[in-house]
Amino acid sequence: MKILLTGANGYIGMRLIPFLLEAGHELVCAVRDKNRLAVNLRTRSKISIVEIDFLEEPNPDLLPQDIDAAYYLIHSMTSSTVDFDEKEKRAAENFNIYLSKTRCEQVIYLSGIVNDEKLSKHLTSRKQVEDTLYQGNFNLTVLRAAIIVGSGSSSFEIIRDLCEKLPLMITPKWVKTRCQPIAIRNVIQYLTGVLGNKSCYNNSFDIGGPDVLTYKQMMLLYSKIRGLSLSILDVPVMSPKLSSYWLYFVTSTSYKLALNLVDSMRVEVITCDTRLQEMLHIKPISYTDAIKLAFEKIEQNQVVSSWKDSLVSGRFRKDLNHYIKVPEYGCLKDRQSIKLKNPEQALENIWSIGGKRGWYYANTLWKIRGFLDKLWGGVGLRRGRTHSNELYEGDSLDFWRVLLADKEERRLLLFAEMRVPGEAWLDWEIDDDNILHQTATFRPRGLWGRLYWFSMLPFHYFIFGGMIRNIARYEPKTTVISNS
Repeated sequence: MKILLTGANGYIGMRLIPFLLEAGHELVCAVRDKNRLAVNLRTRSKISIVEIDFLEEPNPDLLPQDIDAAYYLIHSMTSSTVDFDEKEKRAAENFNIYLSKTRCEQVIYLSGIVNDEKLSKHLTSRKQVEDTLYQGNFNLTVLRAAIIVGSGSSSFEIIRDLCEKLPLMITPKWVKTRCQPIAIRNVIQYLTGVLGNKSCYNNSFDIGGPDVLTYKQMMLLYSKIRGLSLSILDVPVMSPKLSSYWLYFVTSTSYKLALNLVDSMRVEVITCDTRLQEMLHIKPISYTDAIKLAFEKIEQNQVVSSWKDSLVSGRFRKDLNHYIKVPEYGCLKDRQSIKLKNPEQALENIWSIGGKRGWYYANTLWKIRGFLDKLWGGVGLRRGRTHSNELYEGDSLDFWRVLLADKEERRLLLFAEMRVPGEAWLDWEIDDDNILHQTATFRPRGLWGRLYWFSMLPFHYFIFGGMIRNIARYEPKTTVISNS
């Protein structure tokens, strides 16, 4: 079967790819930027990639006409707090136009549970997308889920951030709202189980785990599993906006996502039927088991995908290829070079930078900079990194974004997503003579940009110099060749 996978570089899309390939399907991945599809070369050789932005004017000729089925995994909740519902409706309408030129028989859409009488803007938008897709000339299967629990999912990472960092929480009343979490493994089973299943055509199903829990119970259970001490005091006076700021500063979520999540957390998301579970003979995984399975993946460094690697977790929505050519003129630079005697180890050190490993020098200063970035509305350092020693173009890396990660060419290029009065790049490259070149480039925006750079020069002298020396720390003696 030839399958179109939209949102292929998203959290769910990345999880689906190996299952669909293993089942022998031919896969066409639709992404806005093919360079951001973070799959290895072996997987990339097995799939076709098309670049489509479903918010732009449709060009149906971009898709092959022999598509048999499609997954619709597009959402815009994290891109805006005002008009994301309009964007989601437009994307669904354009999707219908694209598929009108194909032979597609079935579309599978992962939505949210919409059984409450009063829905949030997010859930109302999900239902609107469902209604729009039903107008397409294909058979629609809708899977409605509550929060998804798995390593790298936004819900799991937010709960993890809260419980791991705060022994005492003063929380708003929405922590008493009930929901029915579902394990990511069950979600994948449902998504693959309905594929080509004609009894699921033109039907909508609720999917959920076996437990109905309040958000407070979910956090307490998480803390119990992790052996943490947690006390929660809920108060009725915290406004949605204040709750959103609270989530934003404590967790790795963006403010836009936090605001939309808080709005949805006021709505109960509980399944009304178990028809699909019985049809597909799926055994639901409990919330506690889902948490344990997530940590097995984390501890084995086998996290397939993370919501943080999506562009919506950062500051920039445009094609990052625009920034991949580092400018030479009108820029301020710090250049460091060092001779390596163990270039293989140095390369591994470069590929392991950030996250728990840190930045090899003055990590406290990096943390302070991340805290200040959060205060100024930036992403801070809390995104970390998805893998401990693997990097792909488009990955988030603390408050940087990976533009280029080429181990064969021995080069890593990062672009800053922190709040700065200008644009910043950080570049490492090992040449044929085994000399490591480290270049920090800053293109200032006006007078404030130049003042920012020169005020940071004393810190740059120690931080960048210490960083390159410690990247090559396995060398008994190192000599700095240049520093300008």
